[in-house]
Amino acid sequence: MLPRQSGVRLALYEPDIPQNTGTILRLAACLGVTAAIIEPAGFPVTDRQFRRAGMDYLDEVDIQRHASWRAFEVWRREARAAGGGHRLVLLTTKAHRAYASFEFSRDDILLLGRESAGVPEEVHAAADARLVIPMRAGLRSLNVAIAASMVLGEALRQTGGFVILASERRTMPAQ
Repeated sequence: MLPRQSGVRLALYEPDIPQNTGTILRLAACLGVTAAIIEPAGFPVTDRQFRRAGMDYLDEVDIQRHASWRAFEVWRREARAAGGGHRLVLLTTKAHRAYASFEFSRDDILLLGRESAGVPEEVHAAADARLVIPMRAGLRSLNVAIAASMVLGEALRQTGGFVILASERRTMPAQ
């Protein structure tokens, strides 16, 4: 497995659709971020379920599994107590703040809800920030993998967390 390049993380709350989860895991692998799956999922959480969308990228992603929301929160509180930050940033259609106007940190966790139901009020309440992707009136939401890629891209841009391509290393001035 390749080392992670960014401190920003993606977390999936009880995902429903294995193809979306596989796509998000592939995104995490390509951009060098850790992905967390908060169970229970709406499908068996096995490599076989992810292989279609994630293809051979699954060997290159750091996946953390949490047995429940409570287990995830215990992990997050312990990480925060140890100085790890881990601010929880919920992406939700119920937010009033646009993701592009938010100042991301290197250790943020971008949380995505279930495709079918989002997240319960308990999870909303635990979030340090709630962000929305502005859309045209009358349209509900984007696919969760598309939403993840948009917001993760902005978070990595702001925090300098993008992987530096080999071709760019040759043209960058020495520091």
